Amino acid sequence: MAKRSTKRLHGATTLASDLMLAPMVMWMRLPLLAAEAKAGPAGVETMRAVTEKSLAVAQGVAAAQVSMAGAAMRFWPELLSGRTPSMLTGVAAEQALHAALKPIGTKVKANYRRLSARSRDA
Repeated sequence: MAKRSTKRLHGATTLASDLMLAPMVMWMRLPLLAAEAKAGPAGVETMRAVTEKSLAVAQGVAAAQVSMAGAAMRFWPELLSGRTPSMLTGVAAEQALHAALKPIGTKVKANYRRLSARSRDA
């Protein structure tokens, strides 16, 4: 049980650190968006920002739904084995939340790496 708890804590910590990069990514992206706004209609960075966010949200929603479906399928086996079902303890909701935020955190981390490399090269 302690191993599972430690693994869940590590995953939450990693996710939190990835999501903490979001304000930095936003500040790194603002000059690019401003330059594209002066140049005319939506540029590459603007389109990338919009499509990445839409895709990450859709992936997060799908991951949360899959996680909740799995918890629903485990409901009766958990109950019949004498354990409190994860749907009732809040564990299922926590797992769904982490599943939903994971694609967003991954995308933020990738954007941070890409924009950092771009600013070093400039």
